[in-house]
Amino acid sequence: MKILVIEDEFEMLKSIETFMESENFLVERATDFDSGMEKIAMYEYDCILLDINLPGGNGLKILEEMKKKGIRGNVIIISARDSVDDKISGLDSGADDYLAKPFHLAELSSRIKAVIRRKQQGGKNNLTLGNLFIDFSARIVEIDGTELKLNRKEFDILSFFVVNTNRLITKETLAEHVWGDNIDMADNFDFVYSQVKNLRKKLKENDANITISNVYGVGYKVTV
Repeated sequence: MKILVIEDEFEMLKSIETFMESENFLVERATDFDSGMEKIAMYEYDCILLDINLPGGNGLKILEEMKKKGIRGNVIIISARDSVDDKISGLDSGADDYLAKPFHLAELSSRIKAVIRRKQQGGKNNLTLGNLFIDFSARIVEIDGTELKLNRKEFDILSFFVVNTNRLITKETLAEHVWGDNIDMADNFDFVYSQVKNLRKKLKENDANITISNVYGVGYKVTV
């Protein structure tokens, strides 16, 4: 899962980044209004953590711009401003949640996971597809009740595939989701092909009845 933190306080930003990476999230950062808008316009994120007071502009303006441009995103406002009016303004502007500073990082993590669940898995912690069972919170995959051992990237790829069953997934979209916007510096997608190949092999060896099909020149499609 990929999150963007738009926050100008370095210590806060570093703490969030370190903790969320320990929770197996891919974390990207923006430290002002303009860089935040640029990243949101260019990439898709599972969740966006947004401070209100930013150099160069107000975080609520980012929410307004997202709404105008039809940019979807699960947004949690993180702000030292804890007034009722600020909360109402944030939620009315399109935020999914509001967390006042200071907060415990474990609570932030729980809020992020809850927002993602509501949007991607219809509020569920797990999903069953064919004979495949995935627990997104525990990061466990089972086939016919037997646990399938996957590395971090393989799990992230499989999770993205199963919540997008029967949809065409381009290799660029997959790479951005799992590896982040640093993918722009890659010369090719060989590392994506390698991870998908290994995942497909493990699924086949363990008799999973889902199929990861290549769509020539474009990407992948998962079917049951």
